[in-house]
Amino acid sequence: MRRPPLLRATFVHLPGIGPATEAELWRQGLVDWRDLRATLGAEPAGRRAPAGLVAGLEASEEALERRDAAWFGRRLPDAERWRLAPEFRDRTAFLDIETTSLSPYEGIVTVVSVHGGGATRSFVTGEDLAELPAYLGRFPLLVTFNGSRFDVPFLEVALPDFVPPPVHIDLRFLLYRLGLSGGLKRIEATLGLGDRSGVEGIDGLAAVRLWHEHRRGNPEALDRLVRYNRADTRNLEPLLEYATAELLDRLPLPAATSTSPAPVARPAPAAR
Repeated sequence: MRRPPLLRATFVHLPGIGPATEAELWRQGLVDWRDLRATLGAEPAGRRAPAGLVAGLEASEEALERRDAAWFGRRLPDAERWRLAPEFRDRTAFLDIETTSLSPYEGIVTVVSVHGGGATRSFVTGEDLAELPAYLGRFPLLVTFNGSRFDVPFLEVALPDFVPPPVHIDLRFLLYRLGLSGGLKRIEATLGLGDRSGVEGIDGLAAVRLWHEHRRGNPEALDRLVRYNRADTRNLEPLLEYATAELLDRLPLPAATSTSPAPVARPAPAAR
């Protein structure tokens, strides 16, 4: 027995349904939009379903059929957009940037990597950074670490035509809900997740130095900087899987037969 597909078990995007009502529906065994629709259809004569609820269920089915993550993103509470991750795993872009400053008005973007769709691509200032907006437009989901406060605002200044994907999941805040704070590398070490083979010891300050070394003509500096940035980006994927599995465990959702992917195996946290 496994839990039902998470998105189909979600009701908080529907009109008139909040977390408490959703939990009560689950308690009653209603764990799929079809379950709720059937229940509404069985209401005694003279009783009406809440206004817009039937239409919302029908629209949900249609949006899922056309794989419209943005439709759900506009309706889900910000704190619950993580529920889209399992359903749209193949259309998720993990993104991380390197810069020469903490302010987009004092520094520049040097390297950006996007991991998703089975590939990782890096963009470099002075080479192909202008191609980033079009490339990122292929993905409806964006995953970053602190990107809502850093990466996205920086890119909006650096690239006037930059428009982030319609659904943004910021792992910094998801992981904080799970009791994990601090920087990306600290959390990776705590959980024993991620791979930094070949870029051990490089941090944000070293990344700035590598960029300046590259500009001075060091042929190896840019390669190391790109490999470091790609490690940051790729390591977001196992962190998202960890966070979604943990948050799913905290939902009062009953187990049920499902064709959804098997739960992600989660390692025990490493010693601090």
